[in-house]
Amino acid sequence: MSENRRVALPLLPTGVPGFDTVLGGGLPEFSFNLISGTPGAGKTTLAHQIMFANASVERPSLYFTVMGEPPIKMLRYQQQMDFFDAAKVGTSVHFVDLSALALDSGLSVVLERIIQQVEALNPRIVVVDSFQAFERAATAADTGPINMQSFTQRLAVQLTIWQATTFLIGEYVDNTPENNPVQTVADGIFVVSQNPERNSVVRKLQVVKSRGQDTMPGLHTVRITRAGLDALVGGGIPMGDAILVSGPSGSGKSVMATQFIAAGFRAGEPGVIAMFEEHPKEYVRRAQQLGIDLESMQQQGKVEVIYVRPLDLSPDETLAAIHEAVERVGAKRVVIDSISGFELALAPTYREDFRESLYRLVGALTGKGITVLVTMEIVQSYTDLRFSPYVISFLADDLILLRYVELAGQMRKSLVVVKMRNSDHSKDLWLYEITDRGLIMRESLQDYKGIGTGAAALREGIHPAVHPGLTKEELSVLRALIELGEATVAALAQRSGLPEGGGLIAALDRLVRLTYALKLEVDGRTIYRALAHEMR
Repeated sequence: MSENRRVALPLLPTGVPGFDTVLGGGLPEFSFNLISGTPGAGKTTLAHQIMFANASVERPSLYFTVMGEPPIKMLRYQQQMDFFDAAKVGTSVHFVDLSALALDSGLSVVLERIIQQVEALNPRIVVVDSFQAFERAATAADTGPINMQSFTQRLAVQLTIWQATTFLIGEYVDNTPENNPVQTVADGIFVVSQNPERNSVVRKLQVVKSRGQDTMPGLHTVRITRAGLDALVGGGIPMGDAILVSGPSGSGKSVMATQFIAAGFRAGEPGVIAMFEEHPKEYVRRAQQLGIDLESMQQQGKVEVIYVRPLDLSPDETLAAIHEAVERVGAKRVVIDSISGFELALAPTYREDFRESLYRLVGALTGKGITVLVTMEIVQSYTDLRFSPYVISFLADDLILLRYVELAGQMRKSLVVVKMRNSDHSKDLWLYEITDRGLIMRESLQDYKGIGTGAAALREGIHPAVHPGLTKEELSVLRALIELGEATVAALAQRSGLPEGGGLIAALDRLVRLTYALKLEVDGRTIYRALAHEMR
């Protein structure tokens, strides 16, 4: 018995970023397609972009205009696009204006001229612009032996039998097939639209029909720019997870995100930071104050910082921008800072589906094995543990909550790992500080009560560890040394948050004199060992 083998359809690239993916790989070669949509939605730009992407001297592109924009006017505007190549016009891209012929001689002569030109040039791409022009021509002149419906049917059939990929452009599509024979014959139907929403205008594209292709369903955001139509911790955080870091303003969410990217850089994992609030220059400057040289990482091509802030943004555009950055640097880590800014950057029409869009965005990244850290600003509540103003915790594998707590008359910062899948993480609340070296973990709050009320106090029978005569900096160094057991000056600087230099060395010398620590020389290195009891 012979095997049933499918013959793969040859596909042409569209030249439109993201559109090939939506189409399931590209345009089926020799297909007849209908591009429909509202005025100004981008129909002509889409056709031109596809045409210039595929035109060559051997297999040129042929663009017919019928009572639409004259070619000279059309080219005046299309030459502003990056995909436009003036050298191709007249050699591999040909424009034919049939407007006068349609008015003077009728539709039968127009059809004959189209057939004649196609047979003479043997084009790869044929575009007829526009469908409505046929109707105007049929009204303005004696159509002769064929009427409008017959002309449309004959044109559609003729387009399908040529060894060319063809497009018919129209301003609308009647969804009733018997009233629109073009829809029955067409292999692909693409609808573009633009819709006003408050103070923004949103363009969308839908693949209504595409024979033989596994296309992506639904509406896809498009934008017209100079480039054309752009479719669009137990032992550590598990790779490929999505981490949600929630906390009030000033709690250190961005600091943690920056350290996350810097740690990835040291581990050979390139990263991307997508920011929606702070300008990149300010973000890089703040990172420099933490001893993190993001600028150098960018120059090495290992980290990319992208800034996405327009108020008519779509989730598809955001995903495309992040994906492009991920591909450029080969990213293994991505930071989205923050969801709050992301939502504000969206056009109003997209905010209704914000959670679904966010789920798609994060899922697309983690599906590639990329670890994603997302920050979210919340208003702190002392009556419950609030992670975000939305029900979005379902999209995160790991949840980290940052909160303020009053302790001994001071406002301190605390952290708790609420959830971390497949990890035996700590259940304690931990104090932390933001230092010149970033976010530094301090002691656990397990000996305190009343943390949820915002004012914590030691539990009965628990007494604080006493190390008399030590300054705050010396206590920080001693605490770091107790946690590490023994360490070099560099390791203590990293753990305590104090810079390597006179201050840290002076603190260590005093700890040695007070017999809280021991200074040793091992294999030519100076190390310090804790002698004090564990600090609670």
